Amino acid sequence: MLCLASYEKGYDFLREAKRAGWRVLLLTSESLKDKHAFPREALDDIFYMPDVHKKWDRQQTLNAVSHLFRQVRLDRIVPLDDFDLENAAALREHLRVPGMGETTTRYFRDKLAMRMRATDAGIAVPEFIGVLHHPAMDEFCRRTPTPWLLKPRFQAGAVGIKKVSTAEEMWNIVNTLGDEQSNYILERYIPGDIYHVDSITFGKKVLFSIASRYGAPPMDVAHDGGIFTTTTLQQTSPIARALLAANKKVLAAMGMVRGVTHTEFIRSSAGKIYFLETAARVGGAHIVELVEAASGINLWAEWAKTEIAGEDGKYSPPRPRTDFAGLLVSLARQEWPDTSSFNDDEIVWRMTGKSHHVGFIVRSPKLHRVHTLLAGYTARVQNEFHASAPSPDRPVD
Repeated sequence: MLCLASYEKGYDFLREAKRAGWRVLLLTSESLKDKHAFPREALDDIFYMPDVHKKWDRQQTLNAVSHLFRQVRLDRIVPLDDFDLENAAALREHLRVPGMGETTTRYFRDKLAMRMRATDAGIAVPEFIGVLHHPAMDEFCRRTPTPWLLKPRFQAGAVGIKKVSTAEEMWNIVNTLGDEQSNYILERYIPGDIYHVDSITFGKKVLFSIASRYGAPPMDVAHDGGIFTTTTLQQTSPIARALLAANKKVLAAMGMVRGVTHTEFIRSSAGKIYFLETAARVGGAHIVELVEAASGINLWAEWAKTEIAGEDGKYSPPRPRTDFAGLLVSLARQEWPDTSSFNDDEIVWRMTGKSHHVGFIVRSPKLHRVHTLLAGYTARVQNEFHASAPSPDRPVD
């Protein structure tokens, strides 16, 4: 199994694959060579690609892995980060290794492709248009209420998103993009509550999923400063049932066969649920730890099991717990903030080892207890630690 990881992540995936008896190889960014953070005990070999801001040249990657393939037959190629999906798909296509190919991968990476696919499947999405044909964009601006969001098609999360309120403001930004214009979409901004559904799929069936609600919308946290929070829902509530059903419809439309996904929705003030985006990966910002706290299911390890089972094997997820969990992450003014005064028994995870950050996960069998703790922690972190920084135009290391 060759795993691609342009960023440091996926440790539990690597350990699970090794535990299952696979020969595990890792291809990662050369800029990570001196960090030695990956679990070496889980790796049979590690290779490095030259990178610029963690981006690898596509042809160089094909050449390097094809050269490796001369001596080592690869049975699986797995991308551990959103930005590795396209390289992994190209390698699978080129070397004829089983797994998601380039067309399906596009639906989990390209914000324009996934919206068009969702629309074709009858799934509600905010009005959108690709930054492609300028007369069509003018027509979109005339008929679509403001504000709008200008979004990079291939970035993850809130990176690079701009909110605009007039056509003049939008065109001023678009005209500075030059040849990069076609890599953007324009979308109507719909205020509302943002939710995410994190899932495991195998044999085209969603075998596990859990719905959660963000506190402040992630885009607002990224752009306006604030504290990132998310809380699992009562999974039998009407909103959770609606989200889980919508998630199944989205993944079927996108052609998901096996693996994990992180899918986001918005519920407008009128109560309508819109699909925002999906990704064939675990959720970022420690959502994996949130899911494990509530359910006992480690999405990294289960993802590895689905890849190991492959096309013809068998897989079933563990029986989940039914606790509730809440996650808080914030930038901190202090380089190494002291959070020892946060000592409630419900704390099951605490961020350590990352400078200028503070974070917690709390777990309880009672949802109101999670809400109470998270509200109190948010106020305390705001007063004692919180700092903000401008939203980056590219992912940070």
